[in-house]
Amino acid sequence: MHDGPDTSPVTHGRHLGLRVVDRVLLVDDDPSLARALRIGLGAHDYEVYVASDGQRAIADAARLAPDIMLVDLGLPSMSGLEVITALRAWSTIPIIVLSARPQEAVKVAALDAGADDYLTKPFGLGELLARMRAARRRHHVNSGAAVIDAGDLRIDLSARRVERDGELVHVTPKEWAALALLARSPGKLVTQGYLLENIWGPGYQEESEYLRTLFARLRRKLEVDPAHPRHLITEPGMGYRLEL
Repeated sequence: MHDGPDTSPVTHGRHLGLRVVDRVLLVDDDPSLARALRIGLGAHDYEVYVASDGQRAIADAARLAPDIMLVDLGLPSMSGLEVITALRAWSTIPIIVLSARPQEAVKVAALDAGADDYLTKPFGLGELLARMRAARRRHHVNSGAAVIDAGDLRIDLSARRVERDGELVHVTPKEWAALALLARSPGKLVTQGYLLENIWGPGYQEESEYLRTLFARLRRKLEVDPAHPRHLITEPGMGYRLEL
């Protein structure tokens, strides 16, 4: 797969014809740490894959559907925070940050971006294993589909792009945020309050006109007949849903 010759999974323990190990995606560009964790976690029945940069990590997360991710913040090409933010557009996979940065502000930023836990380097394998078990317990893991096909629309959550009839459609960051929130739960109602808080932030729950304007723009870009939308459906007074 993965990142050079030392990235095939390391596993130990029982193999009974069924998958009995959890799949871990480690995102770190430190070869010595990657090697140590692959061996240490492998000895505890974890199947460990390694990505050394953020773009590779996002692609591998979509392809491998790991059970948990361990993400360093200092990565080449894109930061660990950017990786977490991109993943949270389409996945609820547990994410633990592994970082040498002990500052509280950095920890808060990582948790606000969507990380489940933060472990400061150096750390012991026992503590990491305990935090991984706790993160798995807290989560109902459902990574969902990275690509949503809705008739003439194709929404790629991992690549953050949308196509209509095979043509790329330019959407603004807030338009994409709204579309991604709906695409993560196709067919289900997403409330106005949830959309407003996640797109504009706390304190905007009463600004429903913002959503009406935003979805009007999205329909003009994505619907064949914006006045009679097929995909972006309004539930008056409640919220919006994406119909496939």
